[in-house]
Amino acid sequence: MTGEPTVEPGYVDLIAAHAADRPGAPALVTGEGVLTYGELAARIDRLACRLAACGVGAERVCAVALERGPHAVVAMAAVSRAGGAFLSLDVDAPPARLRAMAGSARAGVLLTTAALAGKLELAVPGPTVLIDEETGAGREDAGEPVPPSALPRVVASSLAYVSHTSGSTGTPNAVLIEHRGLTRYLRFIARDYGLGPHTTALQLAPLGYDASIRDTFAPLVAGARLVLADRSVLLRAEGFAETVRRFGVDTVLSATPSLLTFLTRHETIAAELRGLRLVVSSGESLRPFLAAGGHRLLGGGLVNQYGPTECTMTSTRLHLAERPETTADLIGTPIDGVAVRLLDGGCRPVADGEVGEIHIAGAGVARGYCGRPALTAERFLPDPAGPPGARMYRTGDLARRRPDGNLEYLGRGDRQIKIRGYRVDPAEIEGELLGHPAVTGAVVTAETDDQGRTYLVAHVSGALDGVTDAGLRAHLARTLPFHLMPRRFARLDRVPTTSSGKADRRALGSAPPDRTP
Repeated sequence: MTGEPTVEPGYVDLIAAHAADRPGAPALVTGEGVLTYGELAARIDRLACRLAACGVGAERVCAVALERGPHAVVAMAAVSRAGGAFLSLDVDAPPARLRAMAGSARAGVLLTTAALAGKLELAVPGPTVLIDEETGAGREDAGEPVPPSALPRVVASSLAYVSHTSGSTGTPNAVLIEHRGLTRYLRFIARDYGLGPHTTALQLAPLGYDASIRDTFAPLVAGARLVLADRSVLLRAEGFAETVRRFGVDTVLSATPSLLTFLTRHETIAAELRGLRLVVSSGESLRPFLAAGGHRLLGGGLVNQYGPTECTMTSTRLHLAERPETTADLIGTPIDGVAVRLLDGGCRPVADGEVGEIHIAGAGVARGYCGRPALTAERFLPDPAGPPGARMYRTGDLARRRPDGNLEYLGRGDRQIKIRGYRVDPAEIEGELLGHPAVTGAVVTAETDDQGRTYLVAHVSGALDGVTDAGLRAHLARTLPFHLMPRRFARLDRVPTTSSGKADRRALGSAPPDRTP
């Protein structure tokens, strides 16, 4: 019968299949104990039934505001199991930013704990479900309990999750990703990186960012063990090494080059780094790390990933050779189901070896930005080389294709910057700075330190004699997360301008925008 929506096994179905085959196998491992696949699947089903009774279903966005740990894993999967879409939030981010994210994603349900509900004060139009309550639906009454057999099968075209990118208006842009892209991507990662029941992977990326979805669910789709630890512990060299030793971690799927550089400079943890079978890097240029010889301190395979949030996390990847090239930013070839088109300003293909803007097509391309039709139309274009109705995402990144098919990343055509793996629009920070009563002009630029790390500099003007850098940081911290915080503030009598009246960034003497993937 034609016209019916496509129903195929979703990523939660794949986790449930492992639970059926190996119910006693370890799924989530923490310092407090182990949750088996059978127990994980049962907890997902129980919470999914509660969520369904609260109205979570197809196209309903559920904000998940939880600390790292088993609760967060169960919650995201349970939203999917109920047929809804999750918006995972970093509960350490400023409450004002979390409120902006929930609003821009049009979240209709909040899933959290009793303690966090009071602390965060997140208001959504629908019910609040407290995951630490064994019974009941939370703060609002639910309907009749839904048995697991009545939960819907996931439709491939339905919304799976919402993630955010930095926006020039000051409000983060909510990106809408469908199940077809998410499940296919997770299956590819499991297959291409050789994950399986033999794997012990470390969940490293912060919740609230899409890399944490790969970190969390690719190992579980593969039937692997997923180690959950406090992020503050993992960001200390000895804490990272102790976690690897204690739990036998052999795989890290989301490490930024900045973190790898930090870890490889600690000789005391060399044995733990050599014991890793696979390290996957993303978010920044890997070239400085490679040029410094850091890869020689890793004992296993190293993969470089590239891809925007708007295309389900990863679009290309490169398995590094034992002696990798260090003179260029190589980002490899497209993953399965993805096409990368290099186009000129008129959307015409460029020849191999010539520079073009990266346009990404395929199953992972997002629907667009929630509530931003004009921006969606600007960035998501018809794909002339695809089937009818297909679209491609215009990234703003520049690259050339080498004779061997590998893509060489060459920077951006706009002002966006990558800081420790996060995509940053300087205009968002500038807007917040101009909200300070003493600031009359603000320009944010990127500079690079002697270790090859990109950081932000805020050039500000105004009546600032009595305003300290700490005061400016405190003003920004009310609404912006840590990765959007400038490292340095430069005081100016006035912001220099060009003949057209625009801020003259070249006159500020800073480096050009970051050229990293």
